[in-house]
This record gives sequence, structure tokens and C-alpha cells, in this order.
Amino acid sequence: MTGTTNNKTALITGITGQDGSYLAELLLEKGYRVIGLKRRTSIITTDRIDSVFGDPNLILEYYDLNDGGAIWSLLMKYKPDEIYNIAAQSHVRVSFDIPEHTVEGIVMGTLRILNAARVVVPNAKIYQASSSEMFGDNPSIPQSETTALMPASPYACAKVFAHNICRNYRKSYGMHISSGILFNHESPRRGETFVTRKITLAAARIKLGLQSTLHLGNLDAQRDWGFAGDYVELMWLMLQQESPDDYVVATGETHSVREFLEEVFNHADLDIDKYVKIDKRLFRPHEVPVLLGDPQKAREKLGWEPKTKFKELAKIMFDADYQAVLNNEVKGEKK
Repeated sequence: MTGTTNNKTALITGITGQDGSYLAELLLEKGYRVIGLKRRTSIITTDRIDSVFGDPNLILEYYDLNDGGAIWSLLMKYKPDEIYNIAAQSHVRVSFDIPEHTVEGIVMGTLRILNAARVVVPNAKIYQASSSEMFGDNPSIPQSETTALMPASPYACAKVFAHNICRNYRKSYGMHISSGILFNHESPRRGETFVTRKITLAAARIKLGLQSTLHLGNLDAQRDWGFAGDYVELMWLMLQQESPDDYVVATGETHSVREFLEEVFNHADLDIDKYVKIDKRLFRPHEVPVLLGDPQKAREKLGWEPKTKFKELAKIMFDADYQAVLNNEVKGEKK
């Protein structure tokens, strides 16, 4: 259900993803007309936006990051006030397997949007989804907006280019482009191949007697884990500012994959040693050991604070997956 109309139009790339779905809900509640861009596939991919699918202020359009002409047409058709560029192949491990696809979508996809927006809607405010993975091998802890970028994966390398080209267009053309350097943000809508969701979904299936083993890779990697629903609020806040800027979006706490696993299995009353197997094939070719964000700038300039804590996040995700598996709404892997 939408709130009071504010006569603004927002365009979201990747609306059917985790972040896109939460962002769409937020903007519709604020009275926006939302233009959601999604890829054409042979299967239904709109389940994450079921809650707003029938909203009259939501318009869905097909789009591919590699189709430069399409974004020009869409911007001319809808003339959005705000553009949220959050579509990408975002699985870091997978980016080593399909680097060209990953880089093409992120690098050229971003550049195509900037070029079209500069001509068609030069006054539009643009949000760019940057990533904590850009910090990569930099040993500095915590990482802030001024920490040097040292990417350690094809995905991260692509995100560095996109981040820098946004800064270049902001300075060169006076465009209102703000980048959110998002640290790991999870939810029940996270893709099932991402480690947090893989853990919670497997735990639910094990608890219900539908799975016997959970295969995982490196348990020692430490990440700053937040809730995606909290983070989209900051995306919106960035575009409400008079001047564009870049912000770290994080909790300021770091926890290992092992800690997340322990929180979930303890909550589910399951024995990790009995069900979890380490599989070397699941390790990244190059692992970033620790990512920890410093959200001080967002807190001081925008008044933003993450609401959902680590332990609560693990519980929310397991409970959602347990209910979904119980209701046969999600299958999960069988190993």
C-alpha cells in the first residue's frame, strides 16, 4: 500500500533482487512512482516483490545491463527524479568463474546509465551501489570512505571502476551521484547461494529432516553483517541531500562465517560437527580475511543508524527459512 504521493519518480535497476525489493517497498510507502527494471527470464523472478506487485504506482520494465539503447529509451519515457543503480552479478566467488559477464554488467552497465542520464535527465539524483569488497587486500581496519581501494576479485575490480567513474562524472559534469559503500547486508530475501542464506536454509531443512549435510568453504572470513532492510533507508537518504557524497554503510562490527553458523545452529538446536562439512572447492581463489566498516560519516551527516543486530539477523533469517521450508515455499539444496 502506498503512502501519500510526492510526485517523484524513481527508477530502480535490479528491482527483483534483495536490495531492489526492500527499496521498492520503501519508496512506494513514501509515495513515489517506482519504475522497476528486471531481466527477461523463462522463470518467474518477482517473488521478492510480491508484497507490492499489485501497487498501481509500480511499473515493471524489462532491461539488460548490456543494452545501451534500452536505458536511453526508458529515461526518455519516464524522466525519473532519482535513479538507483543496484543491478549486478554480485556473487564474489562466482565472479572468478564468469569474470567477463560480471565485469561487463557492472562496468559498462554503470557507464551506460551515466551517459544516458547526463543527456536525458541531467538533474536526476543517482545512487550507485558500491561494495566493501573494493577494499580487498587493504589491511587497514576499520575501512572508511578514505581507505585505499585494493580489490581482490573480478567483482571488486569492476566495482572499483564503477565507483571511480561515478566520482569522475560527479566532478566533471556536476551530476548528483552518491555511492553507498555497502558492507555485507543480509535478509530472508538473500540469494540462496550466498553463505548466510545457504546456512539458514540448510539449517531449516536439517531441522525438518530434509537434508543431512551442509557443505561450506572458509569459515574464518570476517565480515560486517547488516540487515538489507536497514541499508536501503540510507540509499534513499543519500539522494535527499543537497550535495552528493559517498558513504560507508555498515554496522561497525565484524563477525566470522563460523560465528554466523554457530548463531544459526545454536538457535536451531543443531550440532555443527554432525552436519557441517568443509569443502575446499568452495574456497575463493583469493580470500579477503577481514572487512569492517566505519559508518561514522553516515551517522554524523545523515543521522543513520543500523537497527538490526547480528544475533537478531541470524535468528530472523533462520525463522523465515524454517517457515518457508515448512510451507514448501522454498526447496534449497539437497546436500
